[in-house]
Amino acid sequence: MPLLEVDRLQTHFRTPDGVNRAVDGVSFHIDKGETLAVVGESGCGKSVTAMSIMRLIAEPPGRSAGEIRFEGKDLLKLSEKEMRKIRGDDISMIFQEPMTSLNPVLKVGRQIGESLRLHQGLGRAAAEDKAVEMLRLVGIPEPKRRAGEYPHQLSGGMRQRVMIAMALACSPKLLIADEPTTALDVTIQAQILDLMRDLKQRVGAAILIITHDLGVVAEVADRVVVMYAGRKVEEAPVNDLFADPKHPYTRGLLGAVPKLGSSLDGEAERLAEIPGIVPSLKKKIEGCVFASRCPDAEDVCRQFAPALEEKAPAHLAACHFSNRDAAEAAA
Repeated sequence: MPLLEVDRLQTHFRTPDGVNRAVDGVSFHIDKGETLAVVGESGCGKSVTAMSIMRLIAEPPGRSAGEIRFEGKDLLKLSEKEMRKIRGDDISMIFQEPMTSLNPVLKVGRQIGESLRLHQGLGRAAAEDKAVEMLRLVGIPEPKRRAGEYPHQLSGGMRQRVMIAMALACSPKLLIADEPTTALDVTIQAQILDLMRDLKQRVGAAILIITHDLGVVAEVADRVVVMYAGRKVEEAPVNDLFADPKHPYTRGLLGAVPKLGSSLDGEAERLAEIPGIVPSLKKKIEGCVFASRCPDAEDVCRQFAPALEEKAPAHLAACHFSNRDAAEAAA
């Protein structure tokens, strides 16, 4: 049985201008010890999916439907009291911006210790000692001194490590990482990714990583889910996705990644781009959600939404013409 199963998740928001379908029928699963990456442009529903799993969507204006089964238990049917026992203990989350996610008026050691006292019943002294140990585990030098400092006294990389220490303090079974390397320089990014890989091996946690950075995906993921306009458009093992993307949106994302050495002959090469903009999520789209931006779209794409089907072993895509090879699609 998978550790986490998300089945036809819908998270919609009521606004004065209509219903925003931020997540619209998304399904996926994560096995124990696996790393699943969810990728896509900003506004495609990645973070809302993660927040829905954590049951952190305010209702109203938001409303989630479908099923989110963790170890066979549907999280959407639990009371808030029951969910609090799971959140931070069995499922933890590294939020996107550590400076705004950490409490600016509490020392970082105390913030880590709070979850230990709540979920593991530790006393103040034991929680403080464990907090120092967690800071040491994530590679922060002089952890005892750093535990007594406030978030603004730490660098961006250190704050991100504090967030990871806080998320892993209770040894969760599932770690959700929302853009864990955003706003960090490439050296610190590499250190954070190495840290996540190392900690995954140490504690055996499954990881759901939310990102738009395909370099991060290649580094850490076992499987990849590609989202666009609130829907899943492709899912595949990471090597298969990079070698043979089946959806034109995925091909566009990969084509837009700068390639080192692509203009060694002195000829400047224009960076590929995906034309157009993401459609409004307040409008019901009858056909393929990517049709308005797809260079290969035909009438059938605008009239009928393609089913998410297996195009190769363990490789799903929602495209009427996904079996065209990349060369033909680009022609």
